[in-house]
Amino acid sequence: MASATFHQTKDKGMEALDKVKDAGATAVDKAKEAGAETFGKVKESSAEVLDKARDAAGAVGNMATETATAVGRKADDLTAAAGHQVREFGETIGRRGSHEGMAGQASQVVADAIKGGGQYIEEAKLSGMARDVEGVIRNHPIPALLVCFGVGYCLGRALKD
Repeated sequence: MASATFHQTKDKGMEALDKVKDAGATAVDKAKEAGAETFGKVKESSAEVLDKARDAAGAVGNMATETATAVGRKADDLTAAAGHQVREFGETIGRRGSHEGMAGQASQVVADAIKGGGQYIEEAKLSGMARDVEGVIRNHPIPALLVCFGVGYCLGRALKD
């Protein structure tokens, strides 16, 4: 009888242990599901935040591009206006300067050079002048470097004194 009670107790203990194992496995499965669901939500939220950050960065980039374009246009407009003024100054020198003798010829040459420079500045604007300088540097790199070194040297000497 003691052995029967022992076996019954043992069987009931095993049943209880199986129920605890099943309950534990169920709890672990539910925890895994909850964790996976939470991970999925975090992943979606992270993707949304990343998309919003990309959109914001794109908007900032577009604003910077628009601003730079507007500044470039304004600089071109100001350069064209300055070129117009220089050209008018050259025309004034041409009208008021002497027209006779060597001095007259020299003043007319200076007036024509000033008018030509003003016309170039007015038509090419800042962006066109930058392209022209780039072309000169690209076509003549060694002289361009030598000019840069010379200008740098002169500036250094001027600032030193």
